[in-house]
Amino acid sequence: MNWIDRLAVVEELEDAGLDAALVAECEREARRVAGRQIRFSTPTFKSYSSCEVSGCGKNSFPAFSVTAAGCALMCDHCQAKILEPMIPAVSPEMLDRKVREMIVQEHLQGFLLSGGSNRRNEIRYERFLPVIEKLKHDFPHLRIAIHSALLDERRARGMEAAGVDTAMMDVIGARETISEVYHLDRPVEDFEATLAALCSTSMAVVPHIVIGLHWGRLLGEANALDIVSRHRIHSLVLVVVMPFYAKPGTFQIPGTREVGLVFLDARRRLPERQVLLGCARPAGMHRRVTDAYAVMAGLDGIAFPAEGTLAVATAIGRPVVQEHACCSIRTGQTIKLHARASTVA
Repeated sequence: MNWIDRLAVVEELEDAGLDAALVAECEREARRVAGRQIRFSTPTFKSYSSCEVSGCGKNSFPAFSVTAAGCALMCDHCQAKILEPMIPAVSPEMLDRKVREMIVQEHLQGFLLSGGSNRRNEIRYERFLPVIEKLKHDFPHLRIAIHSALLDERRARGMEAAGVDTAMMDVIGARETISEVYHLDRPVEDFEATLAALCSTSMAVVPHIVIGLHWGRLLGEANALDIVSRHRIHSLVLVVVMPFYAKPGTFQIPGTREVGLVFLDARRRLPERQVLLGCARPAGMHRRVTDAYAVMAGLDGIAFPAEGTLAVATAIGRPVVQEHACCSIRTGQTIKLHARASTVA
């Protein structure tokens, strides 16, 4: 059977309305990812429930915000709401204390350090770096990821010296989006310069591209893919804009077909790099279809997979593992997954 026929018996996609032409295009490209394992990531940034994939312990891989829920930039697509579930750590002492407590009490394996930006889309982590260095010295097993925001090479080197394992940043490919959505007076070139600075270090560099960031319409995604393809990145994370976080009535939801085509484009441009689907994407059937396209397009990982995603992977023959960590970082603790027999008829 071809893929569209195989997916017709996945219960969770019964009313999905998959685009047959896109599914066929993914199937034609399947040789690129034949036998390539896909990783389902379930960190503790938010609660998660699925019939196919289990959640993880409450704080095995949490996210800390150095600004609590505060952000001076207040971009229209997020309005700092993404910070709300994170654990506040507004001083180096608070971060050190909370991490050490979690290591003892909850077997912490690593964490994400993030925060709200200033008006230049920068996050001043300098005073937290000595804490990171001491934590890595005392607990070498810790895997630490950081949202870098925009920076220069000196600050990137500081993160590297402190022992940060993975650095993440958003890459925006359209000046209009930077000014209109981010309310930021900086050019696209500053985003590429930040990526270059991070890639000059030994950290694993994981840029993010938000699909539909320009009010839900595709504008700079192709240019952003051009930018990341020019640099020595470890992997790429794709996410989809979520109007839930945005100012009411300002954003539309990108079509699942448009999103799936970006997945295919990213896979083609970065054949030797990990391409992952991150946490942020619309809910409901949109999410189920998006995740199905991610599996079919050959992406290497999905954070918080929707119901039916494991069944899709099984239907087209992709092996699946689960990891309780941020999709951008590997902890080495994986679980092999198998679809329930009742999910795929």
